[in-house]
Amino acid sequence: MAAGYAELLGTRHAARLLVGTLIGRLPNATAPIAIVLFTRAEGGSYSLAGALAAAYGLANAVGQPLLGRAVDLFGQPRVQLPAAVVSALGMVWLALVGTGSVVAAYAAVVVAGLFTPPLEGGLRALWPGVLGGREEKVHAAYAMDAVAQEVMFTVGPLLVTLFVAVWSPAGALLALNAIGVLGALSVVVSEPSRTWRSAPREAHWLGALRSRGLLALLGAFFFVGTALGSITVAGVAYADDHGNQAVYGWLMAALGLGALIGGVFYGARQWAGAPERRLRMLVALLALCYLPLMLTPGPVAMTALAALSGVFLAPALACAFIVVDRHAPAGTVTEAFSWLVTFFGVGAAIGTAVAGPAVELGGTAASFGVASVAGGAALLVLMVTQRVLATAGRGRAVAGSSEGVSDEAREVPSGAPSAG
Repeated sequence: MAAGYAELLGTRHAARLLVGTLIGRLPNATAPIAIVLFTRAEGGSYSLAGALAAAYGLANAVGQPLLGRAVDLFGQPRVQLPAAVVSALGMVWLALVGTGSVVAAYAAVVVAGLFTPPLEGGLRALWPGVLGGREEKVHAAYAMDAVAQEVMFTVGPLLVTLFVAVWSPAGALLALNAIGVLGALSVVVSEPSRTWRSAPREAHWLGALRSRGLLALLGAFFFVGTALGSITVAGVAYADDHGNQAVYGWLMAALGLGALIGGVFYGARQWAGAPERRLRMLVALLALCYLPLMLTPGPVAMTALAALSGVFLAPALACAFIVVDRHAPAGTVTEAFSWLVTFFGVGAAIGTAVAGPAVELGGTAASFGVASVAGGAALLVLMVTQRVLATAGRGRAVAGSSEGVSDEAREVPSGAPSAG
């Protein structure tokens, strides 16, 4: 599979887009951790830390589909870079005002979350054009994308703890967001981003959400997000129990490393059968691996359990990307992927909000129990909706899509449905 990834990255623009997107998403990927550590350093409670992280996540959830639809309508550069700058300014505001004024702190994280650029959905919209529309390559790119994300989620927590140790929690917020703006800039000035246009779309106020299959998938990944969000807060509580904040960084990095390993193995073979059926199996295994976290053993064993809990995350995400592509209505590709980010983010926000009180009421094991319950709920949604997911909304192959094709390569026929 390493050779396959090397071939993909050797395609013109591919490496730049992947790396730029990952760097651009670094502030979003590390925001819950950075906000929690910043709030605790300012003397705030676990409940306040969880609530601020939840507010960021909810604002992000609102902004992603709106910005994703704007990208489908107006193109990537006009939306992605301005959004990245405004989001970074929100985090600068938080670093400056602190948590002394709770209202100002909430306003800062809401601005930062609301304007987080939809780089993730944007990259997946670009893959077909960059890879010549070849379905097998695009699916391989989705797997590589999920694996690369886990590199970011492995390195991200370590970067946060490193920046906190070298500077301060406020310095970490500033540095991460400055890096993120540079990543977004690298993407939007590239040729594929500048020339990309969405396929013609039917005018409909629901946009991508008119697909029942997509709604079923989003419901399941809401609960996957809830599980991960709760682990963010539960990990801090575990580190406090052991008197060493560095433990938190190692737990989060181990979770990302486990997902990285799982993603590499998942991408090492071609999978037969419907991806919807495969997704149910992967989510079942993901839910099963959350259960041992409730044991809360010593740091070494807990780090190993954290890695185990992440093994099936990247494979589940990579498979979900394919399912999104199969069910998203024409002309809504960025919006559809952004809705996946949104539901995942709302779930993560709920998870952080619930895990804070769970720590205070039932201890660290109870907060990890939130992840176990949420994982089971995700599987239940996929089981209940398996008939809906069995029929692709459009039944289109990636290779047959005009999504991600540049202006020069695609002529939109006159009289095509207007964008809605």
